[in-house]
Formats: sequence, structure tokens, C-alpha cells
Amino acid sequence: MTPYPIPQRQHWMRILALTPPERLAEVLSPALLAEHDAHWLRRPETGLVMLRGRAGGTGAQFNLGEASVTRASVSLAGQIGHAWVRGSNAQHAELAAIADALLQCPAHHADLIASVITPLSAELAERRATASRATAASKVEFFTMVRGD
Repeated sequence: MTPYPIPQRQHWMRILALTPPERLAEVLSPALLAEHDAHWLRRPETGLVMLRGRAGGTGAQFNLGEASVTRASVSLAGQIGHAWVRGSNAQHAELAAIADALLQCPAHHADLIASVITPLSAELAERRATASRATAASKVEFFTMVRGD
């Protein structure tokens, strides 16, 4: 059982899954990764998951479609790390699983939150804000004219 609350772990797993794999490899120190002996419980595997939606956001559930995901599990530093990432990038799943295991390790947790999760979270927020601004710039206002009055 993890000593960290589920919402906290969900937060860092979201950040790890949404970070581009090249950036994730860059921020995870190679020295940090090399000092541990990883035992792979599940090597990266790519498959499909069914995406479910709700009519109107709250109505009846329906199958929206499928998405490819890659998952991996590793035992590292006395912890078990898991990762599910969208797409078929095995390296991304491996890095996220390693980071999850190290984030659960009390010896590395504070350093990784400060040096990895916090900066990546800020970068994700900036990418979303940029995309939101680009979308807002193309917004079209429609109006209705009443005929016959």
C-alpha cells in the first residue's frame, strides 16, 4: 500500500502521462535511474481500451470509441510503479512507471516533486493555456435575427 494519498498519486501520474516522453527523459536524471536495479513486473504492452461517455455529460453511458494505450509495471527501490500512457510509446510507459516507483520512495519523494512534478505541472498548465488562447482566437459569435416582428 502506498503511503501517499490517492489524489496526490493521481496528480503525479496525470502529469507523467501527459508529459512528452522526450521531456520526461530529460527531467529524470540518468544518474537517478542508474542507481537502482529495476525489476520489470510487466514490460511495456500496447493495447486498446474502450472510452465511455455519457449523453449530455450526465445521461446514459455509451461506448465512445477505442484508444491505444501502453502500460508497464516495475519494482524499484522497494516500491511498485505502474503507468498507463496514451499511444504506443514503450519508453514513455517505462519512464512513467519508474518515476511512479521513485515518487513512492520516501528517500526520493520530496526531491522528485520539486525537481520533476512541479516544473512539469507548470509546463502542462502553460501548454493548456496556449491551446485555450488559440481556440478562443478562432471563436465565432453567432446571433439570431427574428423575422416578421
